[in-house]
Amino acid sequence: MSQRRLTLACGRYDRTLPLADGRVGVEGVELNFVALRPGETFWRMLNNEEFDASEMSLSSYNILRSRGEERFIAIPVFPSRVFRHSAVYLRDDSPIRAPADLAGRRVGVGDYQMTAAVWARGFLEHEYGVKPEAIRWLAGRGVRPVAVPEKVSLEYTRHDLEDLLIRGEIDALVSVMLPRRLGSGIRRLFPNYREVESDYYRRTRIFPIMHTLVLKRGVYEADPWLAVSLYKAFCRARDVAYQWLTDTDALPVALPWIIDEVERSRELFGREIWDYSVEGSRPTLEALVAYAHEQGLTEKKLPIEALFAPNIRPEMGQYLHATGEDR
Repeated sequence: MSQRRLTLACGRYDRTLPLADGRVGVEGVELNFVALRPGETFWRMLNNEEFDASEMSLSSYNILRSRGEERFIAIPVFPSRVFRHSAVYLRDDSPIRAPADLAGRRVGVGDYQMTAAVWARGFLEHEYGVKPEAIRWLAGRGVRPVAVPEKVSLEYTRHDLEDLLIRGEIDALVSVMLPRRLGSGIRRLFPNYREVESDYYRRTRIFPIMHTLVLKRGVYEADPWLAVSLYKAFCRARDVAYQWLTDTDALPVALPWIIDEVERSRELFGREIWDYSVEGSRPTLEALVAYAHEQGLTEKKLPIEALFAPNIRPEMGQYLHATGEDR
């Protein structure tokens, strides 16, 4: 039986590398893994639909689906998850000491609708009472304008946001990248961010999802089994990464206490640190959908199940656990 050739664009992470290098195969598929950075992947898929499947901004996907666009269907694989309390930056000499101090201030953000910004505005409002309309937003990179509620102040700039922060033209910056001058002119709003983010997870069970995985709708409808095969493969690749990270014969990464890090993370999250399922990620998914709607980015709040392929069940991903290969 011939295999279905499928082109997948995705980042090379520890949890996807086994797919990229062929250690993990996709059942019934001859996989062409195109390793790209997220920004390029999203642009090429959203604008040109260049791939059969790809990593995708969860915020962008949710916005599209809320507007009735059915070009893509997601499977509950989440290649990128990042807490974003650590992503709010200030000048070293800033008088801002607490989130409440951001009210009335000018805050830069790479793209107003990007997932990281949705999460940052969400925790600022729900954890600290600072609503989006209390801040004057400046979006960078000359990105395409996005419709926001009239009460929200949003402007655009082509200037480098970090430079604007250093010059005092903005008061804070929400950035997915570490600023070049972090530690030498720039500091975090939350210096103890690991403590803050761990407490946030304990109270809310939210581990912010940045990206999901999508199939083109036509590809899925022609071969629904592809969603299942991809889901199984991504789960297995993640579990292979777990094994790799805990190889004490020779440490796999140049961090002396990587084993302690894995053990500490499992104490907080449980054995499945990086959950690939709707049910296991429900608090996170519900929060993202709610925040996007509150912030005026989506036209309606879709049920979580409506966002994902209906033929995926969590037990389909229990490859290594079921066979006893997982440590």
